[in-house]
Amino acid sequence: MMLDDRKLRILQAIIQSYITSAEPIGSRTISKSYDLGVSSATIRNEMSDLEELGYLVQPHTSAGRIPSDKGYRLYVNKLLQSRNLDFILRHDMKGKLIEEIGEVEQLIYNAARILSKVTNYTSLAIAPQIKKSQLKHIQLIPIDDTKILAVIVTNSGTVKNTVLRIDSNISYDHLNIISNYLNDKLKGYNIGDINAEVIDNLVKEIYEFKKTILDIVPIMINSLEDTTEVGVFLDGVTKIFDFPEYNDLEKAKEFISFVENKPNILTMLLDGQQKDVEITIGSENSFEQIKNCSVITATYSLNGKTIGKIGVIGPTRMDYSNVINVVRSLSLDLDDTLKKFFID
Repeated sequence: MMLDDRKLRILQAIIQSYITSAEPIGSRTISKSYDLGVSSATIRNEMSDLEELGYLVQPHTSAGRIPSDKGYRLYVNKLLQSRNLDFILRHDMKGKLIEEIGEVEQLIYNAARILSKVTNYTSLAIAPQIKKSQLKHIQLIPIDDTKILAVIVTNSGTVKNTVLRIDSNISYDHLNIISNYLNDKLKGYNIGDINAEVIDNLVKEIYEFKKTILDIVPIMINSLEDTTEVGVFLDGVTKIFDFPEYNDLEKAKEFISFVENKPNILTMLLDGQQKDVEITIGSENSFEQIKNCSVITATYSLNGKTIGKIGVIGPTRMDYSNVINVVRSLSLDLDDTLKKFFID
């Protein structure tokens, strides 16, 4: 059933009031706070209709009503009033993002920290998946007669130092030749695409160093892929205690236990859609522990390819307009920063 304009305006007013107050909303509150041009009795009747249609819920302890997940979904999809993020705030966020910039993991951690501070919700982020990153640079450095230090850099900013063992001594000049050759042939390759066939093709053109290449390249790639389990960042986990919905200690502990389980966060973020901003409300979440939460995330990209996600998780009574703007803005800032600092 399509809601008429009056019902939509009343639903919008109830949701905005509830987001601010965290208290069930009655018709008199709406009548006094919003100039809707109708009486309190009319508002009360419309609220009853909205409850019957599933957009509102009446807690058994109160005469007022609160939004249902269905109500929040309609609000987000149709009623949310878009507003631009304050220019000074956005400038400040971008400045803090690039403080202490080094490897990309530090950048993503900065983003999570900023996101939690600005929104006052628990933030979460995943760093780029190594297999989707591209090889940017390789440098082989001799340590002694049987060991080499391989310094590997990806375009997403990951720097990996791996000690490789070899059977015989290789001169510094020969290692430079191998380094230059590997850079020439492998730069720009996705890590996940460097397979046995690619390695076999490498040795055909530089047969003199076949054994060394066959010894070191697979180990280098494996050392990068070993880092794929790392890269989940959280900030502001205990901020959940600031919300009256989580005055129940057991409920708060269940939330904290969920978000601190990195496989949960990885599954939740990686299973979602890869789009600008994604909003999952209450019962739409696949995990039972967060059926009373909303999750708002955005992707960030490098070279036009999505490489990670950032977002927030909190009660369904969330300031959606503000959070969506902050998450979207920060994801765009990440795109710009990655392009500036991690692309040749």
